[in-house]
Amino acid sequence: MKRLLSQIYNKVSKDLFGAGTTLLKVTVDQNIITLQAKHPRASRSAALEGEVPSLKLEVDFHLSLLFKKKFRTQVEEQTGWNIEAILRDYDSFTQFAFTNIVLK
Repeated sequence: MKRLLSQIYNKVSKDLFGAGTTLLKVTVDQNIITLQAKHPRASRSAALEGEVPSLKLEVDFHLSLLFKKKFRTQVEEQTGWNIEAILRDYDSFTQFAFTNIVLK
């Protein structure tokens, strides 16, 4: 299960950001699955951060929403799980992301 979730996470990441993760750890605690990831810094992201920081924050926010939507769809399709929520926090400074899957 952890391997499948890692594969799905990296596929969605590659599709949206052009790269997978440099670190990915999956932990399970009852009905909550947590994925801890470190993403490589994209050159486009660094350029935006230097020139238009507010636009970079907005782009990061919307990409995170899109990531959750695509990740949820893929996980539900490939596992048959009934997901109650996907919660994700991404820190653009360190490139760390924590994604929680809450199962019903």
